[in-house]
Amino acid sequence: MKLVQISDIHFGGENRDAVEAAAHRIEDEAPDLVVVAGDLTLDGKTPEFDAAAAWLSRLSHPVLVVPGNHDTPFVGPGELWTRFTQPWRRFRDRFGPEDGAGWRRPGITIASLNTARAAQLRWNWSKGAVSRRQIRRVIKDLEAAPASDLKVVVCHHPLMEVLGGPMTAKVRGGVDAANRFVQAGADVVLSGHIHLPFVTAIPFGDGKTQIVGSGTLSLRERGAAPGFNLIEADPGCVRVKALAYERGGFDVWRSWAFDRR
Repeated sequence: MKLVQISDIHFGGENRDAVEAAAHRIEDEAPDLVVVAGDLTLDGKTPEFDAAAAWLSRLSHPVLVVPGNHDTPFVGPGELWTRFTQPWRRFRDRFGPEDGAGWRRPGITIASLNTARAAQLRWNWSKGAVSRRQIRRVIKDLEAAPASDLKVVVCHHPLMEVLGGPMTAKVRGGVDAANRFVQAGADVVLSGHIHLPFVTAIPFGDGKTQIVGSGTLSLRERGAAPGFNLIEADPGCVRVKALAYERGGFDVWRSWAFDRR
């Protein structure tokens, strides 16, 4: 099983050369699924969403997309009105439901949740949140999966803080969600947001559930070149390669391997 994990492309502020090269590399890799973990756009504008949809339509492989905090309109008076009244309409029109998308094939079950919010009762709306309803739904999906499946959860914000990361996510309800997903047998939680690839274990249960973050394909770099992740899984092991764009192509920047539960 091979997955490509992309996040934080930020069309409107994308690294055009890296994005073009990524489309070719993804086709060469021939993954079973391309996972886009949010922030497809820079400001949630219609032309940015159109560019994201056009780019993803070039890929000849299945795609699962979740939104990020940048995927709601917020620049300009008219955009703010749309943000408060129909925050996910532009996303939904192009990519389907903004919350609860899933994907199943023999050997793998993927559940997703939208951790971004159009508005919150705190100053920084870019931070994430998870509701109890979302937790229950993801747990239901995970528990319904065959015991031998690789069980994957996709969201934009890392559910827990990443030590040494360039920024914080401060996901409300995130620690509880991480704990509950571990109990439900999640193997991997895929996320984005911090623009830096990482793999770290969730410190609950047997310690085998890993949060895997992908980097960015935008100009908003935070310590690593633009890139994305290749994830390969066999019955006993998951291997993650963080690819970085340099000199016109993608090379392995860092790699990890961890045992499956």
